[in-house]
Amino acid sequence: MLKNYTVGQLAGQLYDARINRIPIKPLTEMEPGISVDEAYAVQIANIKRATENGHVIVGKKIGLTSLVMQQMMNVNEPDYGHLLDSMHIKDGMIPMDTLLQPKMEGEIAFILGKDLVGPNVTPQQVLEATEYVTAALEIVDSRVLDWKIKLPDTVADNASSGCYVLSDTHVPVSDVSLPDVEMVFYKNGKELNRGKGSAALGDPALCVAWLANKLWAYGVTLKKGEVVLSGALSAAVDASRGDDFRAEMSTLGPIAAQFV
Repeated sequence: MLKNYTVGQLAGQLYDARINRIPIKPLTEMEPGISVDEAYAVQIANIKRATENGHVIVGKKIGLTSLVMQQMMNVNEPDYGHLLDSMHIKDGMIPMDTLLQPKMEGEIAFILGKDLVGPNVTPQQVLEATEYVTAALEIVDSRVLDWKIKLPDTVADNASSGCYVLSDTHVPVSDVSLPDVEMVFYKNGKELNRGKGSAALGDPALCVAWLANKLWAYGVTLKKGEVVLSGALSAAVDASRGDDFRAEMSTLGPIAAQFV
C-alpha cells in the first residue's frame, strides 16, 4: 500500500528519470509496501502519458520468463510491459543518448494475425493467431539506479523496457518448433552465451498465452498486428556505445544491432 507517494508522483519520478537520463533509487525503497498491482498502475500512468503525447501502443513485452529470474525476484509468474512505436529501431542503430544503463537480449517475437482474447488462451491458440515469428533483439533498460530492482520496481518501470529490433526474416509458425530454436549470442564478434526457445517458460507460445490471459484480468486484449516479445533466451548482456551485437537463431536466422 502506498503511504508516501501517489501513483502519479511515482510515475513522474520514472518519467523524469527517463527524460533526464538520471536514474532514481528503487521505488521499493521509497514505498516499501508498494504492491504489484500498484506498480502496474504506475506503469499504465506513464503509458497513458505517452499516448496523450502522440505515441502509439504497438505491442507488449514479457519479462521474467526464466526460472532463474523468477527465483531471483521471488515470483512464480512473468511480468509484462508496453511497446510503443518509438521503441522500434528499424535500422538496428541503437541511440545511446536515449538510454541510461542498457542491456541486450535475444528473443523470439510474435506478430499477431488476429486478436487474442483471454481468459483461457492456450499455446495452440497463440500459434493459430500468429501471422509469423521473427528473431528479435530487446534492449532492456532501467530507470532505477544500478539495476537494484525488485518485482514492483521493474513492473512500474514498464518491465524495464528500452527499445527493440526485429529481423526482416518472417517465419510461419508451422515452419519452426519454437522450443527447439537454438541461439548463439555475440558481442563485438565474440560468442558470449547460448540459449534456446525452451528457456522462455519451456515454450515461447506459452509465454504469449500467459500474457493474453493476464491482460484479460485488466480488460485488455492483444490485437491483430501487435508485436509480442516473448522473453529472453539467454542472460542479458551489458551494452555501451560502439558495441555490436548479433544473435544467430536456428530457422529464424541472424539479427544484428549496434549502439551509437
